[in-house]
Amino acid sequence: MASPEPRRRVLIVGGGFGGLLCAQNLAKAPVDVTLVDRRNFHLFQPLLYQVATGALSPANIAAPLRSILKRQRNVKTLLGEVVGFDGEAKEAILSDGSRLGYDVLVLATGSTHHYFGKDAQWEPLAPGLKTIEDATRIRQKVLSAFEHAEQINDPALRKKLMTFAVVGGGPTGVEMAGSIAELASHTLRRDFRSIDPSSARVVLIENSDRVLQVFPEKLSRKALEALHSLRVETWLNCRVTDVTPESVVVDRQGQREELPTETVIWAAGVKASPLGKLLAEAMGGGEVDRGGRIVTTRDCTVPNHPDVFVIGDLAHYPLADGKTLPGVAPVAMQQGQYVGEAIARRASGLSSKGPFRYRDKGIMATIGRSMAVAQTGKLQLSGWLAWAAWLFVHIMYLAVFENRVLVLFQWFWNYITRNRSARLITWTDGR
Repeated sequence: MASPEPRRRVLIVGGGFGGLLCAQNLAKAPVDVTLVDRRNFHLFQPLLYQVATGALSPANIAAPLRSILKRQRNVKTLLGEVVGFDGEAKEAILSDGSRLGYDVLVLATGSTHHYFGKDAQWEPLAPGLKTIEDATRIRQKVLSAFEHAEQINDPALRKKLMTFAVVGGGPTGVEMAGSIAELASHTLRRDFRSIDPSSARVVLIENSDRVLQVFPEKLSRKALEALHSLRVETWLNCRVTDVTPESVVVDRQGQREELPTETVIWAAGVKASPLGKLLAEAMGGGEVDRGGRIVTTRDCTVPNHPDVFVIGDLAHYPLADGKTLPGVAPVAMQQGQYVGEAIARRASGLSSKGPFRYRDKGIMATIGRSMAVAQTGKLQLSGWLAWAAWLFVHIMYLAVFENRVLVLFQWFWNYITRNRSARLITWTDGR
């Protein structure tokens, strides 16, 4: 057995699924851990769409990082934004100019929205769903649309206000479209006097020939049927060509079509955090793929830099068949656990665990009340059973017990009453 290394400084950048699991798996390791994030909380992103449609409050799906890690004496949590790296000095540079030194670096800053080169034009008009701020902004846009429609008499303008476009037919887009449809058809049905919210039009725009492309065809078909039962229009094989304050323009099978709407929600793609490229440059030219992800070795390190780990959405982890691991929460969580254990073993003088191996436990998506699809191994579920499994899994993955209780109670109440109690219009521009 090799002799133990001296106590080392581990810097984890990012308090999401990967970063948090990495820190927690270093609880008993002879290392000093610093976890830095530009937010002071860990966010359960898979439930952001429920915040965006008033089913849950932000505090239901977020927990302060200091609170989660308060019993872990070898962890220091810092609020700050990393904007660069000094590879030679082994330091991370913060936005205020200060620096954090490290012996081992773990980069887990995730991904952001991808507008395919139209970020400056489309992002202000079509918010994505990655942060609490995104969710509350979408909630404000959706609910304000109904409020404005209540106050006007012009039928064309009212129809435009009550039309909602969701771009992207993956899990986020499907869940968002179904949730808006339920909000309009059930929750708001009797809240207004001049409009009928159930007449709202929800359009899901997808560039491929089916929704939920990563699911088997049978489950994609089930999801499509569930969306149609909620009266969600699905525009398949449609590519968005422009987003304006008044509409979204698509190429629909070779024909230009303009959908009048003031509410467009983006769920069509993600790209890696810009820190990936900055780290690659600091490491002397590490390889970065087209999506901005850093290409890693089989042990999640940057090639030729065994003390620099990259995990989660920021990592391009190559598989034997030439594909890469998907940017989903289970990958980030398993990589975080693996890297934490690898650092702990190395610090204790133990041999390596071997390469990281992802255990695919399945995929799932919910469309609406008692409607979901799920796959684990060869087992495929849809309908109420898949929905119940989705509820259980998401409850168990919440970081703290208090949030599990709050969300479970809120879901129970929502199921009985069809009410969404967090329907608050909040402003982020100072109003």
